[in-house]
This record gives sequence, structure tokens and C-alpha cells, in this order.
Amino acid sequence: MFEDKSQELTPISKLGEFGLIKHLTEHFPLSNESSELGVGDDAAVINPGNKKVVLTTDVLAEGVHFNLGYVPLKHLGYKAVVVNLSDVAAMNAVPTQILVSLAVSNRFPVEALEEIYSGIQAACARYKVDLIGGDTTSSNAGLVMSITAVGIESDENIVKRSGAKPNDLLVVTGDLGGAYMGLQILEREHAVFLADPNMQPEMEGYDYILERQLKPEARTDVKRILEELDVKPTSMIDISDGLASEILHLSDQSKTGFRLYEEKIPMDNLTISIADEMNLNPVMTALSGGEDYELLFTISPNDFDKIKNHPDFTIIGHAVEIEEGNHMVARGSNQLVPLTAQGWDAFLSNQQNG
Repeated sequence: MFEDKSQELTPISKLGEFGLIKHLTEHFPLSNESSELGVGDDAAVINPGNKKVVLTTDVLAEGVHFNLGYVPLKHLGYKAVVVNLSDVAAMNAVPTQILVSLAVSNRFPVEALEEIYSGIQAACARYKVDLIGGDTTSSNAGLVMSITAVGIESDENIVKRSGAKPNDLLVVTGDLGGAYMGLQILEREHAVFLADPNMQPEMEGYDYILERQLKPEARTDVKRILEELDVKPTSMIDISDGLASEILHLSDQSKTGFRLYEEKIPMDNLTISIADEMNLNPVMTALSGGEDYELLFTISPNDFDKIKNHPDFTIIGHAVEIEEGNHMVARGSNQLVPLTAQGWDAFLSNQQNG
């Protein structure tokens, strides 16, 4: 959890709640015009001008969403911010502020929280968002983090899940399944360590999929790319729980069905090879693995020529009438495989996940 054994660690009780907040947040400057008042008062003040405010929040609980046996605290802070910014990006909005709340047990010294906040600060700098508030409290159940992200955007630019129409093209950014395979490597090596603490973890060669799991990035760049291409999605969602689950969310909100083509699903070669090595179906890691934080969206068929050759985007299917349901067209055949939501669910699974 916190590796510097020689350092004299500071108990949180030495600073107290308000002293701790001040200590952790004193090096977070405000950079957005809409951030009128940040940390230090009873409440923050955001002035969006004549735009809409987009809000999202996530809770991450130790033992449910992350395992501190192999997740570095700095990476945890960074990832906690990114997963929320990804939701703002999925609304085609610009993330501008975050609020951070922590519940911590007394086994965490101040220095451990500094590590978490160094990751939060790195994410704020990377995505140009302001930390404007939050809370800290004690916990009897380890570490719990809650982050709220704020985005601002003009009404006409906001994209919801509900705008897809039959014949719209289904598009995804990046590649899928890598984060899940990174998790499998971490779980495997952690199990080996628990069985024999003298064994060194074998992480060499897995850099890409480990980064996809431990330090994902929010696709806030997609908004700008689409604007340059003069393309506005008709619906959009981020891929946090697996491709199949997100397609079903779009289907439910847009009242359309979808056809997904197995052979079109973009996957990195390392993801495929490690899945094969572990006797996993690579396609299932994309369909059900989750935590890729890529964007899944639909566009009008009229925009096909604008994005067909763009390296950031892959057209993986299309929308159909709701009565036709949601199916994957199997590779090398016309067989229709029903799509089911087998993605990760915190209330249904004992997995360590984020």
C-alpha cells in the first residue's frame, strides 16, 4: 500500500479533518474561468455562463473496485478521476471541475493520502480540470473514494444515449479488452505472491495491458476530432462495463436494436495473444471485460465517408429496428448471436475491478 518503510509516517489525527483537507489541496490552482470559488469555503461556486452543466459521480470501494495489493495509490487517484471524466466525455461535454471525498481507516497515514492526491493532481493537470471541493471522514472498511465530475457544454452539443435511429452506424474509439486482460495478469501475479512472497512478479512484456488497467485515459480528445470532421454523434456512451452491456444501454435508451460484427471489433495484438495464453476467448474480453473507457457512439450513415479511414475510429455495426433485437454477427458466418449484458456489476460479482 505504502512502501517507504523507513519514513516516519504521520497519523491523520495529527492534522484533523480540516487540516488534512487543507494539506492535501493547497497545491491545486484554479485554471478554468467557470471555477469562480474553489476549496476553502462552505461550498464551491461554478459560473457556467450561458451553458449547461453536466454532473456525474462514482464511488470506488476497497475490496470491491480495487485491490491495494497491486494497485499503486498514485495510480488509484489518477484512475478515480479519469473514470468520471470519461462519463463527461461521453456526453460530448468538456470536463471542468471535480470534487473528491475520501473515507479512510486509521491504517492509512497522511503520506498514503498524499500519494492518492498526487495521482489526482496529475489527472487534473493532464485534463485541465479544477479540484474545487470534497470531504474526508473516517472508515471502518478500508478506503472509499467518491469523485464528482462537472462538465460544461452548450445545449446543442450535448449528446445523450437516446438519439440513435435505425441505419445509424455504430462506432468505437481505440481498442477493447486490454484493461480486462491487464486485470487478469495482476490477479495472477498477486495470487503467486500470496502463495510465495519471495516470488518476483512477472510483468515484463505486459506494459500495454497493465497501463490500460492501472492508468486508463478518458477520451476527451474525441469531441475535438469529431468537430474537425464535422460529425456529431446521434448517441454516445463510454465503455466501462463491456461493449455488449453498453450497446444494450444505447438500445434501451434509443429504442433501437443493433447488429455488431464480431470481425470488426478492434483489439490489440497483445490482448489477443494473452487471452489465448489464458484460454480465454479474446472477443469475450471485449464484450464483457469492461474498464476500457473508450467511447461508443452512433452516427448518421451520411457521415460514413467522413470517418471511414480515420485511425481513431472503427465502424463495428449499425442500428436496426427495435423488433430485430441486439445480436452479434459471428465471424465468417451470418449466424446471429444474441448480445447479453455479462459485464461487471458491483452488486453481482466478487471480482476486484474498477
